[in-house]
Amino acid sequence: MSRVYNFSAGPAVLPEEVLREAAEEMLDYKGTGESVMEMSHRSKEFEAIIQEAEKDFRELLGLPDDFKVLFLQGGASQQFAMIPMNFMKNKKAAYIVTGQWAKKAYKEAQIFGEAVAVASSEDKTFSYIPDCSDLDIPEDADYLYICENNTIYGTKFKELPNAKGHRLISDVSSCFLSEPMDIDKYSMFYGGAQKNIGPAGVVIAAIREDMITEDCLPGTPTMLKYKTHADADSLYNTPPCYGIYICGKVFKWIKSMGGLSAMKEHNEKKAAILYDFLDSSDMFKGTVEKGSRSLMNVPFVTGDDELNAKFISEAKAAGFINLKGHRSVGGMRASIYNAMPMEGVTKLVEFMDKFEKENK
Repeated sequence: MSRVYNFSAGPAVLPEEVLREAAEEMLDYKGTGESVMEMSHRSKEFEAIIQEAEKDFRELLGLPDDFKVLFLQGGASQQFAMIPMNFMKNKKAAYIVTGQWAKKAYKEAQIFGEAVAVASSEDKTFSYIPDCSDLDIPEDADYLYICENNTIYGTKFKELPNAKGHRLISDVSSCFLSEPMDIDKYSMFYGGAQKNIGPAGVVIAAIREDMITEDCLPGTPTMLKYKTHADADSLYNTPPCYGIYICGKVFKWIKSMGGLSAMKEHNEKKAAILYDFLDSSDMFKGTVEKGSRSLMNVPFVTGDDELNAKFISEAKAAGFINLKGHRSVGGMRASIYNAMPMEGVTKLVEFMDKFEKENK
């Protein structure tokens, strides 16, 4: 069977070259006679894998030495609690609520202290990014938290908020390594790997070292302290070894594609093909305000639930899978991450155009 075009929001499409390379090494990694899946995380072979993955990750982002890189577990959702447990020293933090994941993080933080929503786009079903140039952030807030790209609603911060001297913490799960980042503006960023970087089960966090201390909220479990993992170079317990190995291969693939600037250019061209079609279509409509559109996740609707269902069904039969939108938005969503080839988007648009003509 030939490969389908997978528009899933995550776990998502991986570069074919990476999958083929991993397949070749599945039974025998570099002459060791064993798979990475079977390898001890304490072995010198795995130590080389995780160290090289971190080195390539740092090079891609231009990450300075004062950032610690951690390969963690528990999904991005576990970070919603870890962040306040480790950093809510004044028991107060500011949150910008631009979608379901930001809202979940905001609600989780309320368990540990006062979480203040300083901006929100919930009034219009999270279809835009609010103006964050002059936010009323409490002076004693420990940090300002954002979800930079909203997977469900298809919005993206085009400019980072003015944090007014506060530490900026960002969930970058669905835009990770899709474009260059202005590292100086962040105190921490993190993301689940299962969208742009690797298989589900790995979270990568980059945290300024001066933030990582023993001074956590009382009762913070050992495993939920960043210092535990930082001191052990992500090897305090058995990490998701195979996932980290695949992430390392994806970092090398991105480097071979020209790095993050080239990746951004590629992603902009891909997204333009789909958005241009949506803007000219009589049947399909994008759901996001133009100035807030994501390059990674593109939700769209026909305005008719039966027609949406018919489109999703016929698209699947034609080899375009996982186009059903999130239940909170409905309609369709095409996630066009780094590994989605240009051809996949072009062919999807051709199919959409054909479907529109046949169903007028």
